[in-house]
Amino acid sequence: MDGAVDLSPRRLDILVDETGDEDSDSAWSEATCGGRLTIDLGAIVRNYRALTPRASGARVAAVVKADAYGLGAGRVAPMLAAAGCDTFFVAQVQEGIALRRDLPMSRILVLNGAAPGAEAACLVHRLEPVLNGWSAFEAWSRATRIAGFRGPCAIQFDTGMARFGFGFALADAGRLAARIARTDHMTVGLVMSHLACADTPEDPTNPAQRDAMTALRPIFPAAAFSLAASSGIFLGQSYHLDLVRPGAALYGVAPVPGEANPMCPVVRLESQVVQVRTVPGGAGIGYGHAARAPGPMRLATLAVGYADGLPRSLSGRGSAWLDGLRLPVVGRVSMDSIVVDVSRAPEGAVAHGDFLDLIGPANGIDGVGREAGTIGYEVLTSLGRRYVRRYLA
Repeated sequence: MDGAVDLSPRRLDILVDETGDEDSDSAWSEATCGGRLTIDLGAIVRNYRALTPRASGARVAAVVKADAYGLGAGRVAPMLAAAGCDTFFVAQVQEGIALRRDLPMSRILVLNGAAPGAEAACLVHRLEPVLNGWSAFEAWSRATRIAGFRGPCAIQFDTGMARFGFGFALADAGRLAARIARTDHMTVGLVMSHLACADTPEDPTNPAQRDAMTALRPIFPAAAFSLAASSGIFLGQSYHLDLVRPGAALYGVAPVPGEANPMCPVVRLESQVVQVRTVPGGAGIGYGHAARAPGPMRLATLAVGYADGLPRSLSGRGSAWLDGLRLPVVGRVSMDSIVVDVSRAPEGAVAHGDFLDLIGPANGIDGVGREAGTIGYEVLTSLGRRYVRRYLA
């Protein structure tokens, strides 16, 4: 029929091939997604290597919990292992089991420990639970005794955060050390704690927690000690002890708020323009008409929203970027879309199908966090699964 569009399977194959991209599958994916997330694995490795001299001789582990802060532990961890990292931290046993497939020889510790009934899984997959109290200790002791071999683990003390760990009292620590010494089926390779205020260097809680860990050293002379995560590394050598555990800093989040970020940016998030239109002055924009055009405005609708990890708190506060030009979010962030004001962009500079930066050179992960009234950690770990992901080596 004249004028009919040929959508036969053969014609569709030709349409895909006509993308002109060497990787037509990739081009096809980008055309069907609302945004693209570029993850620079090489930058993660550079961040790891930059932290190594700062650690003052302490070993540098890597925290890859929450799927490497949402960036893909299966891609991130092997790159770090190839760069020399041999110790990894996850939060949950299931994360450790998944990571073991990618890291058959590495040491993997589980920060939340083993829930009752998960001890056998830790033993089978050679995961080291972080024991945070007496009930966890007794369960691990029983499981390793039944298994008939030494089960490595870590011990955590609460030195001032009231979150995880054995209560800090030297007498109780001594009682625990004596119990461990009487067993022949447990190995405690690490004693650890976590700084509550490491991102506030002047807070007196920091030296108090450091001193508490120092007091524990004679009680556990054979174990390595760990206190500092990303921000703690920047508090100085006395906080580094034997092992540091960076997480967010590896992924480009600023370790010291308010100071220049020494870490390389890792992620770039771009969203596709699905519509550009001009509205008259007085036009209500988005749900609830939360914004109104003060005069004629050119608006671009982008195909991402809070279902893709853009906080709703970016409504009227967030931004997209075009070659360094800020394009403010207008109205509310919707589930699948946002609207930005492109009136200041040259006519025709923003068109249907173009991509605009949401996280990028002009506004990094910490900047987006500030606009949203949160932190870069939350933005990073919230990025959804609907983006096409591109990994740079």
